[in-house]
Amino acid sequence: MELTFLFADWLGKSAWMWLGFLGIVLALLIFDLGVLHRESREIEVRESLLLSSVYVSLGLAFGGFIWWQLGPESGMNYLTGFVVEKTLALDNVFVIALIFSFFAVPRIYQHRVLFWGILGVIVLRAIMIGVGATLVSQFSWVLYVFAAFLIITGVKMFWIGDKEPELAGNPIISFLRRRLNVTEGHHGQAFFVKKQD
Repeated sequence: MELTFLFADWLGKSAWMWLGFLGIVLALLIFDLGVLHRESREIEVRESLLLSSVYVSLGLAFGGFIWWQLGPESGMNYLTGFVVEKTLALDNVFVIALIFSFFAVPRIYQHRVLFWGILGVIVLRAIMIGVGATLVSQFSWVLYVFAAFLIITGVKMFWIGDKEPELAGNPIISFLRRRLNVTEGHHGQAFFVKKQD
């Protein structure tokens, strides 16, 4: 059986590179949730710093691989994106702390909630980037819609300033509370909780 499909061009790179990258990410996700954090427990600062340094080191090592395999320009592009993404992730810490506080998520479950939340964000971001790139390539005027959205969002953020968001009055949370079975308390890690009559 020939493996020529591994060398086929897919999104500008060989399929084997994409499959290797996705395989590494999947292995790390399985290792993190299936091995290191199979049981829910509070994660101490020391463990958190150790895991963060391991994951940052793996990301930098992958950047070194990109540099070696695809050249300095691709390597520099990757490392630039890596640093920008890490910088933007720091801003998310405040939002995550706010959400955990609002929903009173116990520390013992915070890693699992964060893990699935970030995984969901990765999937949604990939979909949005794919759809956005397709729209822009087919309809260039969509860039003006995206630009207007960013400008409106920036102005809104400027006027809001440092005020904490009002999560209780958030229309999305209100919508979800009306449409889904939402309990006021925590019930461990159960996926489904029998509704009380």
